[in-house]
Parts: sequence; C-alpha cells; structure tokens
Amino acid sequence: MSDAQQITLIVEGEEMKVTTGTTGAELFFERRDVVVARVDGELKDLDQPLPEGAEIEGVTIDSPDGLNVLRHSTAHVMAQAVQQLRPDAKLGIGPYITDGFYFDFDVAEPFTPEDLRQLEKMMLKIVNQNQKFVRRVVSEDEAREAMKNEPYKLELLGKKNDAAEAGEGVNVEVGAGDITIYDNVDRKSGDSVWCDLCRGPHLPNTKLISNAFALTRSSAAYWLGNQNNQQLQRIYGTAWPTKDALKAYQERIAEAERRDHRKLGAELDLFSFPDELGSGLPVFHPKGGIIRKAMEDYSRQRHVDAGYEFVYTPHITKGHLYEVSGHLDWYKEGMFPAMHIDAELNDDGTVRKPGQDYYLKPMNCPMHNLIFRSRGRSYRELPLRLFEFGSVYRYEKSGVVHGLTRVRGMTQDDAHIYCTREQMKDELTGTLNFVLGLLKDYGLDDFYLELSTKNEDKFVGEDSAWEEATRTLAEVAEASGLELIPDPGGAAFYGPKISVQAKDALGRTWQMSTIQLDFNLPERFELEFQAADGTRQRPVMIHRALFGSVERFMGVLTEHYAGAFPAWLAPVQVVGIPVAETFNDYMFDVVDQLKAAGIRAEVDISSDRFPKKIRTASKDKIPFVLIAGGEDAEAGAVSFRFRDGSQDNGVPVAEAVQRIVDAVRNRTS
Repeated sequence: MSDAQQITLIVEGEEMKVTTGTTGAELFFERRDVVVARVDGELKDLDQPLPEGAEIEGVTIDSPDGLNVLRHSTAHVMAQAVQQLRPDAKLGIGPYITDGFYFDFDVAEPFTPEDLRQLEKMMLKIVNQNQKFVRRVVSEDEAREAMKNEPYKLELLGKKNDAAEAGEGVNVEVGAGDITIYDNVDRKSGDSVWCDLCRGPHLPNTKLISNAFALTRSSAAYWLGNQNNQQLQRIYGTAWPTKDALKAYQERIAEAERRDHRKLGAELDLFSFPDELGSGLPVFHPKGGIIRKAMEDYSRQRHVDAGYEFVYTPHITKGHLYEVSGHLDWYKEGMFPAMHIDAELNDDGTVRKPGQDYYLKPMNCPMHNLIFRSRGRSYRELPLRLFEFGSVYRYEKSGVVHGLTRVRGMTQDDAHIYCTREQMKDELTGTLNFVLGLLKDYGLDDFYLELSTKNEDKFVGEDSAWEEATRTLAEVAEASGLELIPDPGGAAFYGPKISVQAKDALGRTWQMSTIQLDFNLPERFELEFQAADGTRQRPVMIHRALFGSVERFMGVLTEHYAGAFPAWLAPVQVVGIPVAETFNDYMFDVVDQLKAAGIRAEVDISSDRFPKKIRTASKDKIPFVLIAGGEDAEAGAVSFRFRDGSQDNGVPVAEAVQRIVDAVRNRTS
C-alpha cells in the first residue's frame, strides 16, 4: 500500500495509519457502544471519512455527548411517528434537552395522552426496522425542494442564524452552502422514508435507541419561543441507553413529583398561591411562617456574629435611582411597569411639582449605596457589611413563574460589602466560606461553583475593571478547592459573579448563593471614603445573596427534605399522643415542660383512635412523637417514637425533654 493511500490519525492519544477514506464506524468497529466520533473536538457521524492528521475519540452512548445524540435521534423518530399518525403535521424544531428531548409541531388538534401512547408504539416499530440515519449536504435550492411542504423549515432556511441557534441543519460558520438533511433510510430498499433539515450528528441506526424511551407530556409552545409567533404543540420525551437507566430516571421523576414543594406546601399547610393575588405572589400560612422565621432568625444571628449591620429600605422609589444604577437601561424588562404620579399644578395652570415615575424595587443595591453615601466614610469603617431581608419585585413572565422557586415578589437576604482594593480578596474569601458554612447548616453540603463572566453585549464599565474583578473571583473560587465551571456571558451588567450550585437529596442542582464583585456601581454613585493618606478613593462593592430569596430557598428545602424538615426548622417539633383520654392531663404536663424549654409542641386530643393519631403524626412529618399510657404515667416516663417508625420506650420525662432540646439546639435531627 502506498503512502498516498494512507493518512495518519491520532486515535485517543495513539498515532495510527489508516486507509484514506476510513470512517469512524470502521475505526471503532469492535466498540459497539461508540455512537459518534469526536474529530478535532467536533462531533461527527460515524459514517463520515476522517481527515488527515485529525485527533479522534470515540463517544460512547452513555457519555454526556452520546446521550445528547441518542436523544436527538429519538426526537427524529418521534417526529417521523407523528407524521405517520397525523400526515398534515408540520415540523418545528426538535433538540435534545437535559434528560430528554422535545419536538414542536403545527397540528390541528392538541395531542392527547392516548396519542402519546399510540406514538410510542409507532416509534418502537420504527426502532425495530433498524433504519439508518444518513447525512447529506445539499444546496439551499435542494433543501427548499426537500422541505417544500414544511413552512417552518423554509423559514429557518431564510434565517440561518435562528436555524443555527435551534440546531437545525445550517452551519453559518462555514458558509451558506453548508446545509445538511438527515434521511431515515429503510435498510431493505435503501429508500429514504422520512427526512428533516438537521445539523446532526445522529446515531448510525434506530436500533441503537432500543426500547429505553418514553414520551412524557405535551404542551403548547410558541414558534422559536416568540409569543408573537404561531402557537405549536410540543411533545416531550426521554431516552436512555438501557431499560434499567430509563426505569431509574422514571423513579427519580416520580420521587421528584412526590417532593414537589407546591404539593407538599398544600398537604402540610405551609403556603399557597391565591389567584386573587396574581401569579408568582405566595402567602405563607402559620406553619410555613414558623419555618420561615426559624430560617431567618438563624441567618440573622449568624450575620451578626460575622460583623454585618442591618439596614431597611423602602419597597418603592423614584425612577431616577434606577437611571443612575443602570437598571432602567439594562433590566427594565424585568421590572414592574412604572407608577406615574401626575404633576401638581398651580391655580394658574403652571407646574408646581413635576410628574414622577415610581418603581417597585427589583434590587436592594442602589438603596444600600445611598446609605453608604449618606455621610463621609473613613477607611477605618471598612469593610462595611450592610445586610437586609429586603422585599424586591420582578416582573417574571407568566410562563416561567413556578411555585416558590420563581416568583414575582420575594425577600432577598441581601448583603453589600464595601471594602478597599487591598481588602477585596480576603473579604471575598471570607464571604464564600461564610456562605458555604451557612448553607451546610441548613442541610446542603454538596457544592460546585460557577463563574459568570462579562456579557459583551450587556455591560457597563471599563474592560480593565472587568478583567481584574473576574481574575480575583476566579482566584478565590479556585482556592476553595471546589470544582469551578465557567459560565461565559452570564454576569449581570455591572460585574462578574461566583454562584454556589448545590445538589439536593435527589442529586438535582440548584443555584443558591451568589457573590458579585463590582467596580462599576461605586463609580456611578460616586461613592468615596477617605484613605489613610487623606486621599478620596472609591470602595470596591461586593454583592452577596445567600438564600437567593427566602421563598426560593424554602421551596428548595421543602423538596430536599421531602417536607420532613429537621427538628429545628419543623413547624411542630413534638406531638404528644396519650394512649387514652385518661392520660391527657399527664401528656399536657409533659408538653408544657417542652414549651417552657422553647420547643414547639402540642397534644393530639382529637376524637381519632390511637392508631389514627400515630398515622396523622407520620403524615404531618412530625420529628418526635411522645406516647404515654398507664405504665409511662406511673414511671414518670414517655415512649419516644421517631420518623422512621422506631420507638424507645420508658424514657424519663426529664431525659426526653433534654434529648429534644439538644437535638433542636444542635440541629442534629
């Protein structure tokens, strides 16, 4: 074989000579779990010839990239099945998403649960036909001919940037001619039985999808997410490499549904969302109020211990404040509309007092800046740590409002720290350690960090200031020893940030605390302090929210604990259950001792029978149940019953009280 007939590849770190035109399928022939090839960092179909000198890596179906390809291919199979069920259905877009995929369709009638079951059967037939996914590069005219009955695909061809963002067949980086269509090809006849405009890549064949997929739900969705566009029908699904993996995912979803804080909030009488108030505006019931107060009280004490000072600011302000801060330029869509106060006129019609726009505050930082600026400041006062449980209001779109985790009215545990340039790094380090320690106290202890950097289209201030702020945050984050994930372009308009990402009991990730470094707002508000040498200098400003919002944090904790809050947070910490009415007075005496020790305790004297009272306490997720009958009363004791159903009998009352007090005080149960 001549050298001209060979090329050199770097295959997973090893140099290899292969015949010109060798494909990924031939290279990884013996590795049945490889579904696409990573060629010089880019995913390619296995049937594509490999170029000279390329670095090649096999991507397995159970890897993150492999799962995405599996799910994208399953979305194509679903779309093929939809057009078999409803031949008049017009195709929208069908990308993979976290743990699954979706596809949008223009159809005359919404999809029903029965439709989804029928579609799953059709999909299984397609999977078992072992159709090949075949990529072809076409001209725009050829693409228009192939998609002539698909108006949404034709629109994408006319908007190549939108198509690229949607993952649909057009790679704008290499020219307008690079348009790809994927055919689902029948293995027996070699004919295309269905096709779609798509950028790919895809699995080699449908058989690799196996039977480990499910269609989960359908909903309405606007074309390309624009509410001014046509409303389509979206079908969501999931796909996994094996049936066991699919089953495990479905069990996680079922458990997540059982833990849904909206459901638990109603069952445990914690909070509700009255229609009369409007979307995203929750109310907390007495039991929910107890949990919230316990959360806030503990946080307040920790902040006092850490040298924070408490401030309070109004809920509404003149619009000019947000002109200075930049929010009206960069954040107006996230703010409630202005409330306009008309001008006051003199008797002769001249203006005595001009009209004014007022806004509900979306952020506390501009008002905290006014507190800093209210008088002269010395370097001796720095770092100055201002803290507020401040109510803020954001006009979230109705489609994203979700229980307590995405609301329109919220209470931020908001702090702003003003320090010198020299103090900046130590203060950031101390703030991050404080945040992580406090989150651990609430039961979250599995973290990684995300570094959000400048959005080139949405920022204020000098590049040099952004670079210094970003570099400093990165150094602090890396020194923590936690994994650091980049979030390019994710920063607020005034500065980069670190966000603490915490995993809950189900392994789901939630963004918790944020720490932002800001050189810009001190400049915009002309904040100054007198330095040791007598000069006037700008402070550095650190924005820090620990819970994010009290509402969201409570929603996360409700799901993390499945409503079974640790004793120190539980609205009712102890329920006393007398075995019979004869022992009511004895149990009231025990509960009175608990109340005197600061424990939230009550006696169940309902007319329910004893076994029903035990079940009720379990359903209400009470941390401790104390039971008393004849032998207990005679011995001055109680029986301890725990959430897991275990029981400790004959515990002296004084010991029982002390056990509970210690568990609450030490947050150990």
